[in-house]
Amino acid sequence: MIELKIQDRTIFGKKTKQLRATGLIPGEIFGHGFKNEHVSVSAKDFEKTYKEAGENTIITLTNASEKKIPVLISHVERDLINNIILSIDFYHVRKDEKIKTRVPIEYVGEDAATKAGNLLVKVLDEIEVEALPDKIPHSFIVDVSTLITSGQSISVEDLKVEKEVKILTHKETIIATVTEKAKEEVAPAPETPPEEASKIEEVTEEKKE
Repeated sequence: MIELKIQDRTIFGKKTKQLRATGLIPGEIFGHGFKNEHVSVSAKDFEKTYKEAGENTIITLTNASEKKIPVLISHVERDLINNIILSIDFYHVRKDEKIKTRVPIEYVGEDAATKAGNLLVKVLDEIEVEALPDKIPHSFIVDVSTLITSGQSISVEDLKVEKEVKILTHKETIIATVTEKAKEEVAPAPETPPEEASKIEEVTEEKKE
């Protein structure tokens, strides 16, 4: 079980900048039948948790009174320029209630297609699923080492999933495929206009004389 400590938050709006300056990130907990809670978490602790859990693994938020709240990390807002997290949304989950989420694809295996002179195209980054929170896979592993020749592909229906997990992405959707590399066309030499050709012949004759 992955746990993350939280604190109650009473700072809002532009003042949250001061909160971040102290190493804390403002957050919101929301969910079906759950009263929204304003919280803050340690930036250092959250980065570690986010790297481990991603957005499709249940984590347990724990406050000062040891209250435990099972959640998914729903959204992380970042300042792309300074690469800092501005805020976090946590979605409160009930372990007996199915949810829809997107599970990332993890590509593994040697890129044999490229070695064979072809091009490996990774079409999808994630798969949409529906399942109970504790049945959601952390990722889907896709081995691309079997893809070598043009036309070979792996589709959603090739994934191996537990019966408790329902895949919502259409089964015929291509995950990865192999295509031939585009051949470089050599541009033909430009034709010399008749007038220019005539001048060249005249100059050549003059040099001979």
